[in-house]
Amino acid sequence: MTKLQTLAAFLSWTLIASPLLYAGDLSQYREFELDSDLLEIARQAGKKPEEAKIIYERPALIQELSWRPGSNDTVGKILFSFYDGELFRMIVDYDRYTTEGLTAEDLIEATSMIYGDALRPTDEISVSTIYGRDETVDVIARWEDADWSFNLVRLKYEHSFTLAVLSKRLDGLARAAIAEAIQLDIEEAPQREIDQKKRDDMARAAEQEKARLLNKPRFRP
Repeated sequence: MTKLQTLAAFLSWTLIASPLLYAGDLSQYREFELDSDLLEIARQAGKKPEEAKIIYERPALIQELSWRPGSNDTVGKILFSFYDGELFRMIVDYDRYTTEGLTAEDLIEATSMIYGDALRPTDEISVSTIYGRDETVDVIARWEDADWSFNLVRLKYEHSFTLAVLSKRLDGLARAAIAEAIQLDIEEAPQREIDQKKRDDMARAAEQEKARLLNKPRFRP
């Protein structure tokens, strides 16, 4: 696929998707709307709510649900993140093959057709990666208002672009909850290790007793 054909395919989606959005409506990406509940997002993605992975359970419930669209889509995967059951973030990974040859300016042009003129901030953002960790990267372009923020980035070890779509209100609450959850995990790690050792010792003792009851009657010196 040539660069011109790829850009045409990318732009064609924006024309298809535009009826789904009001011009400049930053509250949703494609048909997925920020602040929606897990049940609605799972329904739209054709997934089951119980497929959502629990990341943290306290002080707030943080869950993630991964979705891949059909083949030949410019999106390779979307990772939905939920704060107490509400969608606070979408990490949209564009497919490296169906967007091959496209430049950052190409993606900015296509995205601006829906969301308006892009900002070019000197800023960084933390983005979840396929390796299960967050990576801090430069923001290439941003579309935002008082409530929502779209951030085009490129991960350091990836060949494709990523769009981080955020609900500012919920993202702030989620980040505070995640920071607190990490601190709680650190503080409680020693006790969890002790408790786990007790469980392991009890399991081994039960296995030994079971083997003893089986082997003792059969033992001959």
